[in-house]
Amino acid sequence: MGLRDLVLAQVLCVVGSSWVGIAAKLGRAHVVFWIVAMLMFYLPLAAVVIYLNRLMPHEGGPYQWARAGFGEMAGFLCAWNLWVYAVVSIGAILFQIPTEIAYMLGPPAAWVPASHLATFAIISTVLAGITFVAIRGLNWGKWLHNAGSVLILSAYVILLALPIWALWRGSLRHFVAIPWEWPKLNLFSLAVFGQMSVGALSGFEYVAIMAGECRSAARTVGQSVVISAPIISLMFILGTSVVLAFIGGQPINIIGPIPQTMRTAMGANSMAAPFAIFLLVARAIASSSLLFTGLSRLPMTAGWDNLVPRWFSQLHPVYRTPRNSILFVSALIMAMVFLSMLGVKEQEANQLLTVSSVVHYAIVYASLFLIPLAGARLLRAQLPAWLKFAAAAGLLTTLLSMFIAVYPIVDVVSRTAYATKICSVVAISNALAILIYRWGARRRVIR
Repeated sequence: MGLRDLVLAQVLCVVGSSWVGIAAKLGRAHVVFWIVAMLMFYLPLAAVVIYLNRLMPHEGGPYQWARAGFGEMAGFLCAWNLWVYAVVSIGAILFQIPTEIAYMLGPPAAWVPASHLATFAIISTVLAGITFVAIRGLNWGKWLHNAGSVLILSAYVILLALPIWALWRGSLRHFVAIPWEWPKLNLFSLAVFGQMSVGALSGFEYVAIMAGECRSAARTVGQSVVISAPIISLMFILGTSVVLAFIGGQPINIIGPIPQTMRTAMGANSMAAPFAIFLLVARAIASSSLLFTGLSRLPMTAGWDNLVPRWFSQLHPVYRTPRNSILFVSALIMAMVFLSMLGVKEQEANQLLTVSSVVHYAIVYASLFLIPLAGARLLRAQLPAWLKFAAAAGLLTTLLSMFIAVYPIVDVVSRTAYATKICSVVAISNALAILIYRWGARRRVIR
């Protein structure tokens, strides 16, 4: 992958359609929170990723960085949490597709997101296609990823043009692109902020996982961050303002806020709305494919180090992709989607997947931000002193996001059950990771 592919991958990986709906729950104060999230998390993350990737442009990205900074076990736990994040996150992204299809087809399809059977059938069909593309490799995958990035950019162009169109038609009285209101600090606003930062503004390091498949990775990964950062920032801020302009005081569907906005702005009988929403469906498929491609490489690199069974590192005889890892992950994603739907409504199920993925990602980011602060002395000596201040800001934001994640921002059946499910998933997955690591370490000693 070259610089163009990496820039498009950054946009595809970072910009999701649900985050503007989550941010819109803050009302006009969303701009303040976006700016704080960018200064305290987004820019520190970009700086840390650029410098670590320059020093270690290796396949596996964060796994290799944490391993060099804190040792093999820390590297394995970092890779594990990133892997679990990707598995759960793909489930959350795929969970958006039934809702987006319902908005695309209009009122006759309104029943689709509420039907567990229909949701499961749609997600399993899409996942089968993603699995096939992953096995064929990046020769096919990168074109799907690039197309997805272009489509999400196109969808946002349509979204951001809606206020202009509505003002011209007279259906919208006024529009403030960058509203300003001082936020109220409470548990709800902090919970939303946590998802906006570690959830929405994350993903820069993800393409570094595939550094071995990038041209001049030490240079191009950093360049892709610099180019994509301002584009992503404007897309999030302006997109949130548009959602607020049309949805206003109505309940915001955080699974599909952009399709909801498009339908509201264009009208139920508009032919343009289905096309615009189709772009979002295609983006969700491409984004899931990109995450899927990256997460299949993590077990492969851990298998090279004999930390997990070598079975995960076995390659397809023709396409040279980690076939076993890909098939295993595909089955695991479907299991996660199925379990998340048990006993809850669709918005709570989506939040359980989203927040669980955010907490796992926060663990990864905590390890990355700790490298300039407390990593191996030899490694820290190669990093500029100012990077410590950026890393400290990123670490503080990450820890806040991690601990506030159990506070729900949507109506849930039980707050206690909601928090328990999230904590249980994170605790069990990391306990399992430690057992697997120790098993792998003992196996190597015996050999």
